[in-house]
Amino acid sequence: MSCLYWVRLRLNGASEALTTIILANGLAEQTGARARANAAQHNSFEAFPFFAAAVLLALHFQVDAALLDSLCLVFVSARVLFFVAYLMDWANLRSLFWVIGYGVCIAIYLQML
Repeated sequence: MSCLYWVRLRLNGASEALTTIILANGLAEQTGARARANAAQHNSFEAFPFFAAAVLLALHFQVDAALLDSLCLVFVSARVLFFVAYLMDWANLRSLFWVIGYGVCIAIYLQML
């Protein structure tokens, strides 16, 4: 069995275990603001690896520190505002803050060119 196949099996197993825990805790049955908070949290977990990889690569390629700090601040601010917009069910603002956050990640990647 290849290493990649083993990792994928392990991740699928972890995903199923997490789903079982979520169902056991009743998070899947939440409605309203609680359900939106849970969805926003999951979205943040999905956004973080893209951002973290961008920052680590930028540090490795010695991107200007002041610019990187500013972009990181904009990303974190956009994600906080995204979370608030998600909780308040403001779909248009939520989308705007999501685009700003991912745009910042792309801007960080472009600084390395």
